[in-house]
Amino acid sequence: MLSEPRSGRLAAWGNALLAGLVSPDDAVLAIVGEDAVHRVEGLPGESAPVGLTLALGRLRTLGVTGLRVALPTPGHPLGLSGPPDFNTRALDAEEAVICYGAALGLVPEVYEAGPAGDVHVEVVWHCLPVREAPPADVPSLGEAERELAEALRDATEVLSRLDLAGSGPVAEAAVDAYRARAERGREVLAPGYPPRAVRVLELAQRVGLLVSLAYESGHGGAVSASEMAVRAAALRPVERTARRAQVAAYNSVVEEREKGVR
Repeated sequence: MLSEPRSGRLAAWGNALLAGLVSPDDAVLAIVGEDAVHRVEGLPGESAPVGLTLALGRLRTLGVTGLRVALPTPGHPLGLSGPPDFNTRALDAEEAVICYGAALGLVPEVYEAGPAGDVHVEVVWHCLPVREAPPADVPSLGEAERELAEALRDATEVLSRLDLAGSGPVAEAAVDAYRARAERGREVLAPGYPPRAVRVLELAQRVGLLVSLAYESGHGGAVSASEMAVRAAALRPVERTARRAQVAAYNSVVEEREKGVR
């Protein structure tokens, strides 16, 4: 949860591009981030993988007016609507993008090469048919914000109970990295998103940070299998809440658009 999902970047900046708020070059630059290149495979009308600029333009001509995020895990098909083949691929990747306006979805496949510290990353987005139906288990922004406030309290309690809250070099490094990102003033979401969505996403990332710290090995006394099971059981609902909130934030632009046409 510490790292921004690629599906989040694609949906956020793709939505900004589709709304005419950013240029294609700026959108693609933000989506690719620190990766080397992104391509889209299986796009209708294309026999070979194409670059993101062409792919986003083609999706627009196919009727796509918005992009949603899915962040599923086993037993929790968060943001998915089927069919089973697409859900299985998305579950393997633990993320996907669902198109609004056309029955298509995109699942990333990541290829890495090179030594540590100089890894070359290429991403291929597989374009596949999806079922046009409401996404699973996605809350409204208001619901997500309320749930997150409670989850943050729960995560802090769990960390304190397990004696994980502030010790160890891994914990310190994670907190330092989180603060460094904030100090750089990075854009949490693309242009066009409401302030509440930015607030919810930032809080979801903070809760995710705490969950990641609690899962790190080598902290506290949770070393036996039974103790680790207790820790996982306590953190699982907190982690789920943070993921639901992330999806709600990324999807808020499309959800608001849907409300406007009802």
